[in-house]
Amino acid sequence: MILLRGSFLNTPIHSFPRKSATDFPKYFCGKLRSAAFTTSASFPVVDEEDEGSPKSYVSKGVNNSGQIYANHQTYCWLLEGYLSSGSLTDAKKLHGRILKSGFHSDNAICSRLAEVYVAHGDLSYACQVFDEMPDRDLSFWNNLIFGLINKRLPTMVLGLFSKMLAENVNPDEVTFANVLRAFSGDRIDLHNLKQIHTKIVRHGFGTNYIVCNPLIDLYAKKGYIETAKHVFQGLTMRDNVTWVAMISGLSQNGHEEESILLFFKMHVSGILPTPYVFSSVISSCTKISFFELGQQLHSLIHKWGFSSETFVCNALVTLYSRCGDLVSAEQIFNKMEYRDGVSYNTLISGLAQKGLSEKALQLYENMQSDILKPDSVTVASLLSACASIGAFSKGLQLHSYAIKAGMCADIIIEGSLLDLYVKCSDVKTAHDFFLTTETENVVLWNVMLVAYGQLGDLHESVNIFSQMQINGLTPNQYTYPSILRTCTQIGALDLGEQIHTQVVKTGFQLNVYVCSVLIDMYSKHGDLHTAQKILNRLNEKDVVSWTAMIAGYAQHDLFNEALKTFEEMLHRGIQSDNIGFSSAISACAGIQAIHQGRQIHGQSVVCGYSSDLSIGNALVCLYARCGLITEAYLAFEKIHLKDNVSWNALVSGFAQSGNYEESLKVFSKMNEFGVEANMFTYGSAVSAAANTTNITQGKQIHGRMIKTGYNLEPEASNVLITLYSKCGSLDDAKSEFLEMNDKNEISWNAMITGYSQHGCGDEAIKLFEEMKRFGYTPNYVTFVGVLTACSHVRLVDKGLEYFKSMSQDYGLVPRAEHYACVVDILGRAGLLTRALEFIKSMPIEPDSMVWRTLLSACIVHKNKEVGEISAKHLLELEPEDSATYVLLSNMYAINRKWDDRNRTRKLMKDRGVKKVPGRSWIEIKNTIHAFFVGDRLHPLADEIYDYLDVINKRAAEIGYVQDRYSLLNDLEQEQKDPSTCIHSEKLAITFGLLSLSNNIPLRVMKNLRVCNDCHNWIKFVSKICNRDIIVRDSYRFHHFGGGVCSCKDHW
Repeated sequence: MILLRGSFLNTPIHSFPRKSATDFPKYFCGKLRSAAFTTSASFPVVDEEDEGSPKSYVSKGVNNSGQIYANHQTYCWLLEGYLSSGSLTDAKKLHGRILKSGFHSDNAICSRLAEVYVAHGDLSYACQVFDEMPDRDLSFWNNLIFGLINKRLPTMVLGLFSKMLAENVNPDEVTFANVLRAFSGDRIDLHNLKQIHTKIVRHGFGTNYIVCNPLIDLYAKKGYIETAKHVFQGLTMRDNVTWVAMISGLSQNGHEEESILLFFKMHVSGILPTPYVFSSVISSCTKISFFELGQQLHSLIHKWGFSSETFVCNALVTLYSRCGDLVSAEQIFNKMEYRDGVSYNTLISGLAQKGLSEKALQLYENMQSDILKPDSVTVASLLSACASIGAFSKGLQLHSYAIKAGMCADIIIEGSLLDLYVKCSDVKTAHDFFLTTETENVVLWNVMLVAYGQLGDLHESVNIFSQMQINGLTPNQYTYPSILRTCTQIGALDLGEQIHTQVVKTGFQLNVYVCSVLIDMYSKHGDLHTAQKILNRLNEKDVVSWTAMIAGYAQHDLFNEALKTFEEMLHRGIQSDNIGFSSAISACAGIQAIHQGRQIHGQSVVCGYSSDLSIGNALVCLYARCGLITEAYLAFEKIHLKDNVSWNALVSGFAQSGNYEESLKVFSKMNEFGVEANMFTYGSAVSAAANTTNITQGKQIHGRMIKTGYNLEPEASNVLITLYSKCGSLDDAKSEFLEMNDKNEISWNAMITGYSQHGCGDEAIKLFEEMKRFGYTPNYVTFVGVLTACSHVRLVDKGLEYFKSMSQDYGLVPRAEHYACVVDILGRAGLLTRALEFIKSMPIEPDSMVWRTLLSACIVHKNKEVGEISAKHLLELEPEDSATYVLLSNMYAINRKWDDRNRTRKLMKDRGVKKVPGRSWIEIKNTIHAFFVGDRLHPLADEIYDYLDVINKRAAEIGYVQDRYSLLNDLEQEQKDPSTCIHSEKLAITFGLLSLSNNIPLRVMKNLRVCNDCHNWIKFVSKICNRDIIVRDSYRFHHFGGGVCSCKDHW
């Protein structure tokens, strides 16, 4: 066989002007019968370009007479030169000389001449030479086929091969291999491929690796991987090309694991690998996320010295980009000696997908400098990068490029362009672009659904959703989540349920992606039962669905259910993500399960979430809500990029655990650091201020809310009503309530509760009736406030009537706090026996609050028998609570049962129960001052006690009689130091009188209920000093003024 050399033009001829051209198709494209193949392909007509006229070659021989002539060897040598660098014109001139000199019958010269014409694209002359050859041997057929292959004319190859068979020329292994390689670009139909395969077997080449290598490659590219495997397995001898063809075929046809295993078999067999086989096996690792194995193969690539191969590097860049190791991907890219379009496209896509948009765009500029063009996938990635960072002008440039490159019809490009306009422009412009696109692309409709969903425009979202179906498009697994998220955001659960019905009808009810959004929707709107049913039907282990369910339970304060679901998820072998861990830790915070919270945190660290922001925030919340101040601050400091949630976790957590002063300190620090507070922050800070009765700081927070515009939110007014109510400024609370334009149930409840706490029972009941007239439905909180109001004003019948209406009129099942309110109503009225009977008839088990309420009433009415029954139940329920022992001891003391009192105190001591000391607070010039009973630690203690003596004398002059000995027997009264009996509220009020001007009301908070003596004393002080004194004890507010109290001596 004569091998062809030189560079061949890739452009075939435009026309065939010579007479032999009309016969050319019949040679190369004829219909074959038994000896050939049928082909319906027609002869292609394409253009040819001239290369110019290189220098001519002259070779001469000399005969015996001295005459110079060209011989066989001369013509072969000249034709060899024309094959590599000569012009077609000179070749034709030489052809004329060959004819004149009589060498036209020389097979070797004719064969080489035909090769020259094929190489230069003049197939008509090649056909003429072929026609005139006296003897066409196999080598000539092979050379001509090889020439056609280099001109990329597979249809002509098939025609020539058919004629060869028709003339009974037996092909060899080179013939078959070349014919198969002519169709390496997947340009042969399966029928012809199978016929060629049959001929290969008939001619005895079915196990010849030279023939079967391209055969395996073709079957794999056509998708018939099992046939390719059959051919591969039938080979008795395989070279590295055989292994490469099979490994790459498996990789390209979704058999990645088989591809990897076959590579290792090749490696063990001692077959030398090629760069291409590494490229294929690295691609397999990437596709199935075998990233660690891919990194190990990277070491093997270094060992074999293939690190500089472009296509190997491209595969490695893809591997590292997909696994998120963009540092390694960039290192490989930067070390590449030659970068092609694939190199740039791969890294640009990886950077864009990981959110490194600016780097992706910079790399695109480098790509342009190297005069390389991005493909459609890269343009889509670049458009996404522009959309994510708002680079609209760059996106418009890419849009122009896509138009020029003819990419705009690509559905991926269309989707990315629409996403660009949605994120960087207004929705109207995006909608206008949407109308210009191919609207049968469901991806575009989904993008528009997301766009209107982000705006909360449910009407337009529904319109898009309906219109796409009218246009004949079927919603897919991405359409439903888009519209369902909007329903979730807007609170349109009814519409969400209708779409859920359509999800079932269209067969997406078990789709994991759709189900996760449905679970999220039902969970967030409180329908946890339906959400759980959807989760139970899921067959796949989808972590998103499980974490949505866990978060739903936690958001609705069903913390135990959230933790049970979390444990079940782990038990099923589903590894939690950061959302699952943070929700579970938040659930632990809700029930103060500090030990379990720490365990879950440990699991999250093991799973690689040690620096996750959401988990860090949840951990701060856990420690803060459990009152672990030091641990909360440590967890807070470990968060590198703190956000609003981080600060809010401290502010709200401390407020909820009773560390109100710490909460307010964090809020102040938050302002110093310039962290913007949101409504949740203000709500927590106001709550902390309310619980410390720090009205000054509360008003400061109110001022900041006005500056930031949050005061217009209904939630803001609600917390402010509570603030002013708890700080004793009922007028401010009432003003805030009346100025609200958009009241809700919480607003009414806050005001009713405020009236009740201040003993304004009539006002609370009046407001309750007004609330009903305006169409607001009372809830559990409402009735607690109303029943408390009835208790304060001793409206027994009215209170019982309201209690009955809970279930009869509003379908509310009374809770323990409502039963406690009824017991308080009856107890205050002295109906203790009736209260006891009421407790016994309760459909639920009475809790400690119910029994404690009854015991307190027994002290007031000195009912020892009922009091002992109450105390017995209390000691069983809460044996560690000091309040029970104190109340029981006081009851015995009031009834002069000193032995029983002593026995109760001894029981308390034996059980190691310590009494909570009485403590009172008062704010003076932005500083909170705290006092204990008999406190001498204050810097102004001497002045306070001296002034207290003065006040006591003035009070005694107008009728005050001190009752500090009512709980002491005669011996104790003689031994007791009078100063040790001075309660904390007296010291706080005295200090306030010394420190504040006469026109400022005194506001004191106490952690226990104020005693009879102190209550009486404060009435006298308010009269002799002409001061308004507001005392908030553990039960209610007392407004003292002019010698009377707002509670009318019933508290």
